[in-house]
Amino acid sequence: MLLRRCTDFGRRSAILLLLLAMAGCVGPGFRGDPRTPPQSATATGAVSDSQTRAIPPNANTLFEQAAALMAAGDFVEAELRFKAFVLQYPAYPGAWVNLAIIHSVSGDDEAAQAAVDEALVLNPNHPAALNQLGMLLRRNGKFLEAEAAYLKAVTVSPAYALAHYNLGVLNELYLQRLDVALQHFENYQALTGEDRLVAMWITDLTRRVAASRRTANVAE
Repeated sequence: MLLRRCTDFGRRSAILLLLLAMAGCVGPGFRGDPRTPPQSATATGAVSDSQTRAIPPNANTLFEQAAALMAAGDFVEAELRFKAFVLQYPAYPGAWVNLAIIHSVSGDDEAAQAAVDEALVLNPNHPAALNQLGMLLRRNGKFLEAEAAYLKAVTVSPAYALAHYNLGVLNELYLQRLDVALQHFENYQALTGEDRLVAMWITDLTRRVAASRRTANVAE
């Protein structure tokens, strides 16, 4: 079961990186359903830049063009567009987080970290930036630091589903806290609607948590 879960997580992680670009890291002008599950390729849940400040029309257009390229999988051109965007409009953390995701996809963690840092300087409570920070930390084996970043993301934005998802994965596979993992996967499901794969995980975790509690009661 664990091996299968790891395989499923690896596949979904690649998808979530792209989804985060279109959602968790949205900046100007994002329009979407915050309850859409990750596999739909339009997931959101993060606080967008457009919710916190006025977005100039030109910035909105440039951002949407870059995001469209990213959504289409053209990361090279999307990176160029986002770099052009931050040169003209450096004060929008969503663009920096999208750059961090692009760098992560290419395996350049140093550049990804630098971009996340830029986003967090602009807004230390940007949920998508905190989530991306958590992903970088987890990938580098810093599990407790990753947990802290994810938890801050859901503290500042309780409806940010992707951070709950990542907390579920982190607690189940890396921290071995099955009851905590179950709670976050349930939070994720409540926020996004029915995700069949996560529903299967919840069923499995519910069984395993119950078995663990029965074992603990017998030991006592």
